Amino acid sequence: MVILSKATSFFNGVPLIDLSKPDSMNLIVKACEEFGFFKVVNHDVPMEFISKLESEAIKFFSSPLPEKLKAGPADPFGYGNKQIGKKGDIGWVEYILVSTNSEFNYQKFASISSLNPENIRAAVNDYVTEVQKMACEVLEMLAEGLKIHQRNVFSKLLMDEKSDSVFRVNHYASCSEIDEFNGNNVIGFGEHTDPQIISVLRSNNTSGLQILLKDGDWMSVPPDENSFFVNVGDSLQVMTNGRFKSVKHRVLANSVKSRLSMIYFGGPPLSEKIAPLPSLMEGEDSSLYKEFTWFEYKKSAYKTRLADNRLILFEKIAAS
Repeated sequence: MVILSKATSFFNGVPLIDLSKPDSMNLIVKACEEFGFFKVVNHDVPMEFISKLESEAIKFFSSPLPEKLKAGPADPFGYGNKQIGKKGDIGWVEYILVSTNSEFNYQKFASISSLNPENIRAAVNDYVTEVQKMACEVLEMLAEGLKIHQRNVFSKLLMDEKSDSVFRVNHYASCSEIDEFNGNNVIGFGEHTDPQIISVLRSNNTSGLQILLKDGDWMSVPPDENSFFVNVGDSLQVMTNGRFKSVKHRVLANSVKSRLSMIYFGGPPLSEKIAPLPSLMEGEDSSLYKEFTWFEYKKSAYKTRLADNRLILFEKIAAS
């Protein structure tokens, strides 16, 4: 298990976007250019949906390990414990990964005596519907801020009935449960970027999330259980021809409390071609990336380790 030296500095410069304010469009564009990351308030996601889903998640993760293992392995959907992906990445985390398709089969979770699969389905569907709506609002504001004629150029990919969006719940045990702790930071989820278009994160009031700044420093993000954090994904970086940056981030299990995070990953249909939008290029030869389908990129992402730069395989400069 990877252990890092103690770090206590917090990054208080997280861009704050109030979706109820008229100037939020320009602020979102600036945040995506400078950080690829920002916090959203006045998001209109009902607190009852958040609380309901969190309650179901806590019930699941509080269950005995043998019962939880029956809901796995995550192939890719289901329950996973410590092993992240197929390339040897390990973290102090257990998680649930499901499809956002309303018809997704939750019978894997029927093994948990304290849970009703239909209750989980209803909680996930209610929550994802509202978070997806917010994500689409953000993406449409980004398109407008970039002066793209088609305002739904990004959001339509999430709304497509074949959208390959997924939902993940991560649970990080408190450091008091880690024998190796001894005052250092233990990696909960290793450094990575998200391959999809956009990610929307909500966590309980427990620290651990860090983002990588341009100067190479890792900075901790103050937790806020009443807000959402939004990440630019690799696919959005490509579609904006590198104008928006997919932020590298990680999670440290460095708190005396357990951490529960819920992440909506907004992805396009598997057959969708991902390439820089013509309106964001100065000419045909100014594209920084080769065109690829989301299926191709997703497949390549699963073959790499978390910290690898997956986009380098599709950069035109790297190929020349």
